[in-house]
Amino acid sequence: MEAAVWRGLREKGLGGLKFRQQEPIGPYIVDFYCREARLAVEIDGATHAEPGKDGERDAYLTSREIKVLRFWNNEVMANREGVFAVILAEALARIYPPPGPLPQTREGEV
Repeated sequence: MEAAVWRGLREKGLGGLKFRQQEPIGPYIVDFYCREARLAVEIDGATHAEPGKDGERDAYLTSREIKVLRFWNNEVMANREGVFAVILAEALARIYPPPGPLPQTREGEV
């Protein structure tokens, strides 16, 4: 399944974003990583069904302000375009966060 996702991500194929495959980050290697968005994408099979190391890795990455998106192999098979849409939306939201509220002015102020 990783190969299918990589075909959609490589060579800036998803919204012009640059993803790297099998990117080392500290003591871990993530399946795909977009440095600009600080976004890691993991494609998980049955070996990831048990809690433990994935939680440790996610905590490590989160502590470095890296968002981790996880998709199951069957999600990629059944809805690849939907998976890409989620990845793109999250990456763009992290690169271009929505602006905060405008400062309030008192009546009569400009």
